[in-house]
Amino acid sequence: MSSWKRDVASGLIVILPLLVSAYIIAYLYLAIAGIPILQDIEPPLRVLTVLVVFSMLVLSVGYMMRTAVGSLVEGAIDGVMNRVPGLRVVYNASKMAAETALSDSTDLQAPVKVEVWSGMRMTAFKTGKTTDDGRELLFLPTAPNITTGFVVEVEPSDFQETDESVEDALTRILSAGFGETSEAGIPIDVEDEKETQSPPPQ
Repeated sequence: MSSWKRDVASGLIVILPLLVSAYIIAYLYLAIAGIPILQDIEPPLRVLTVLVVFSMLVLSVGYMMRTAVGSLVEGAIDGVMNRVPGLRVVYNASKMAAETALSDSTDLQAPVKVEVWSGMRMTAFKTGKTTDDGRELLFLPTAPNITTGFVVEVEPSDFQETDESVEDALTRILSAGFGETSEAGIPIDVEDEKETQSPPPQ
């Protein structure tokens, strides 16, 4: 890929999520602010009212999703969206991104490396559970959708511990191996041992 194409791709990767996020926020705000009952409220107070209404809406839908009715509603919405060509791609990608971003990553323990074939390793995560015969239960996610995968039972000697964090491992899997972590280390003042040693007596 030429240099200008890489620059365009890198720019789009940064700008597109911001534009989509801004559009969604603006659309939701205008939709709620357009409710007739809110038209007579002063603009500063209207913003606060919209935030309260949106928060209550999110909590109400979230509570409903814990019930059997919520599962039926979600299934019906998924069915309708998946029947619309083009829109289903955007819908499924957005839903997967939201589920990934908002899911509790603390459920995943330390990442490990599992050699599934000779010389080929895959990233898995400890679940903190073991089988009756002492094997570790590991979650082996698929890329880039980490909400699916395999639960494997592995002998402790058959996987390798790593020093990377859960976030770094998830970044690699979610990006299908193309992502890079840009966490900068904490700067530490280090003095050269040779400089700190006192000169030998003459």
